Amino acid sequence: MPKMKTNSGAAKRFKRTASGGFKRGQSHLRHILTKKSSKRKRQLGEMLEVHQNDVHMVRRLLPYS
Repeated sequence: MPKMKTNSGAAKRFKRTASGGFKRGQSHLRHILTKKSSKRKRQLGEMLEVHQNDVHMVRRLLPYS
């Protein structure tokens, strides 16, 4: 039986948490930052938990995590 492949794009974007979930970064922090407030930019830098509805899909992309 061949090995399963990990989706390399997903591997760069998601990390497994100790409780079995996945954490992810947020978007909108790459460019056009001058019009965004400091508070908004600071909050966008935080990692968030992947929503429960999407965990099944992320788990399929990362079979060995």
